[in-house]
Amino acid sequence: MPLRPIVLIPARMASTRLPGKPLADIAGKPMIVQVLDRAREAGFERVAVACAEPEIAAAVRAAGGEAVLTDPDHPSGSDRIAEALAQLDPERLHDAVINLQGDLPTLDPQAIRDVAATLFEMDADIATLVAPTAPEDRDNPNVVKAVVAWNADETRGRALYFTRASAPSGAGELLHHIGIYAYRREALERFVALPPSPLEKREKLEQLRALEAGMTIAVARVGGVPLGVDTPEDLAKARAALTSETP
Repeated sequence: MPLRPIVLIPARMASTRLPGKPLADIAGKPMIVQVLDRAREAGFERVAVACAEPEIAAAVRAAGGEAVLTDPDHPSGSDRIAEALAQLDPERLHDAVINLQGDLPTLDPQAIRDVAATLFEMDADIATLVAPTAPEDRDNPNVVKAVVAWNADETRGRALYFTRASAPSGAGELLHHIGIYAYRREALERFVALPPSPLEKREKLEQLRALEAGMTIAVARVGGVPLGVDTPEDLAKARAALTSETP
């Protein structure tokens, strides 16, 4: 990879629907350690967890992982990884950072490689992933839709907008945004220094801040949407999936 990315996983105990979820047991490991394992399996040089609380850091370190404590009051995962990056890499050896959500324990590690490759190959400020939206989620405001200008082969493109509405209108597929991001380091630093933008506040989607500021977001298409663990029902699904894979 011509860029030298670090993978950072923001994690905090406060979750309205599933309190303490980073430490929820899945197949004998805390969920944050399962996500750490997926990132390690992707083969990147350095992976670390940006923790809001000491108990998360302790679980990561007990599993042989790297953890850093950050301000518990950060408003977003992007702010948390920006602080972690400054702490972990003051020499600026890493020129890109992958923001991997800490609630994706069943993620295919290839998705992490895909978002990093897209950042480089599309020469963008930021890169992210999409997959086709399931029919039952077309009108679900909790499923964020991406509007993309595709390249000729429709595997990669440029994000035009993100919305909780069903867009674009008319016949055709809708694209489910997957909240994994790769940033060029300077783009992340610029992004977290910007104030929340009008569309960001209206849609409650922070990636719109980047688009309103004229930053480019490249998009790669992947085959499916990974399971995000937000509820007890999601946790049960993740446990079933990973327990079935355990020898």
